[in-house]
Amino acid sequence: MKALIVEDKEFIRKGLLNLLRLIETPVEVIGECGSVKDAVVVANACKPELVFLDINLTDGTGFDFLTQTENLSFRVIFITAFEEHALQALKFGAVDYLLKPVDIEELEIALKKVTKLPINTQKEQLKIAKDALKNEYSKIILSLHDSFQVINLEELLFCESDKGYTTFYCDNNKKYVVSKTLKEFEERLLQTHFTRPHQSFIVNLNFIDKYDKSGVIYLKNGKKIPVSTRKKEQFLELFLRWNKS
Repeated sequence: MKALIVEDKEFIRKGLLNLLRLIETPVEVIGECGSVKDAVVVANACKPELVFLDINLTDGTGFDFLTQTENLSFRVIFITAFEEHALQALKFGAVDYLLKPVDIEELEIALKKVTKLPINTQKEQLKIAKDALKNEYSKIILSLHDSFQVINLEELLFCESDKGYTTFYCDNNKKYVVSKTLKEFEERLLQTHFTRPHQSFIVNLNFIDKYDKSGVIYLKNGKKIPVSTRKKEQFLELFLRWNKS
């Protein structure tokens, strides 16, 4: 079985490669990719029969990749570090997945299951899983000093970090400060319509008014967000693709 590994962390890719060499199931890895863009090109050119797919990639999500491939004729096994409630969404869609770090016994079980699943059935399950994940990630709960605050992600403009604290700014002029770093929210937010253009900011793509090529994002409320030099190309690609869809 020809397989493609789509995962943005190299050590996860290499670890999975090593595990595949140890199991009896004949899997030939024909490529490795760390982004949606590269994965689409390789998948369309090489026609894999199986794709190990990370949900959170550098320039989008695993579902973006599935949408952009020419012919969804391959099996899919997700690789994820999701928290428990999001895993329920994948289970609801009956989609095979592996938790990071990948366990060899779980890998063998997933391979046996996925080879028996008809492609048309898989397509239906992927749609169910995508919709379920979208619902799971429509809100976030923040632990404040004296309460728990529910935030609708459609109303969240951006997050800003400062010395171990993160401030959440909403479009109703409210803001909430939590004693956690931005990194702790990154995996959750980047699964939806957010991007991290700078070490100190995560931004809602729906609230971007324009992007200045000098490296500044202008939000619809007038707020300016910097884009770091090393993330300019990646951000611009995502920004243009988001506004085209």
